[in-house]
Amino acid sequence: MITPGAVIASVLPVYLLLIVGAVLRRTGVLARENDAGVMRLVFSLMLPCFILDKILGSAVLRSGSVVMWGLFLGFFLILVGIGIGWVVGRGLGLERGMGARTFALSAGCQNFGFTAVPVVEILWGGSGALALLFVHNIDVEVAMWSVGVMMMSGGPVKWGRLINGVTVAVTIGLGLVALGLDGQVTGPARTALSMIGIGAFPVAILISGCSMMDLAGAERPDLRVLLGGALVRLALAPAAILCAAKFLPLPVELRQVLVVQAAMPAGMSAILLAKMYGGRPAVAVQVVLATTVLSLVTLPWIITWGCAWIGLKPILP
Repeated sequence: MITPGAVIASVLPVYLLLIVGAVLRRTGVLARENDAGVMRLVFSLMLPCFILDKILGSAVLRSGSVVMWGLFLGFFLILVGIGIGWVVGRGLGLERGMGARTFALSAGCQNFGFTAVPVVEILWGGSGALALLFVHNIDVEVAMWSVGVMMMSGGPVKWGRLINGVTVAVTIGLGLVALGLDGQVTGPARTALSMIGIGAFPVAILISGCSMMDLAGAERPDLRVLLGGALVRLALAPAAILCAAKFLPLPVELRQVLVVQAAMPAGMSAILLAKMYGGRPAVAVQVVLATTVLSLVTLPWIITWGCAWIGLKPILP
């Protein structure tokens, strides 16, 4: 039987790494000036290797319809989340313009990467869900760098941002799977991919913990933003995602992905977009910090209840 305690035991390492990262920043072991170089290494080499290693040999990705469902829901569910965030933000009386827009984007977009990936791997490591998560996340990024940029700046879409190590790795992996050549990547080459990629997420989560320490206390809290962000990201948006997982004709692996995505706190991408394109970073910071802290309590319950409602059985350690 799936219990919140079992899920907590499975996902707690992710939160412990965040705490360790915060402590390392606080004690000066990981200085802020090192972040950029470390993250370049993660995004340019370690993460692409990890993704390629997980996609190669994934039987679920041999179905074109499964891939298309993953891509479609990656984009569509972000739009749904942003829409819910906009309605709630306006209902809370947030200022029309950048305040409401930043709130909608922050609360509407989950942490689809650094937190979701380890949780999917822990719960359903051998099912093909992890490979499908990377495909799903491609269109989450498309939504963030198209709709998100237009919301923040009113300017043109930044398509160039979509050409990066992650999207290149997913594209190469899908191409090899489609051509039936993924089984040719074996021996030392496959071992090297695994060895390089295995540290991607622990390192990235540590740096995320450092970033949260930098942000904590930097802005004066607004109770409307804190409570509204929690309502959208940890209640209303999860309900919409779980309904999609329950009622749409999806493969079990994509349902597994959506249950985890439903439980995720707000993603830090919204802070970056707000800073880069004239939004309200203070609003995004509060939503991210509040939902990340609260998700330690809500995440196991959303996953447990979602699995029971949809009929999924996590492969718990």
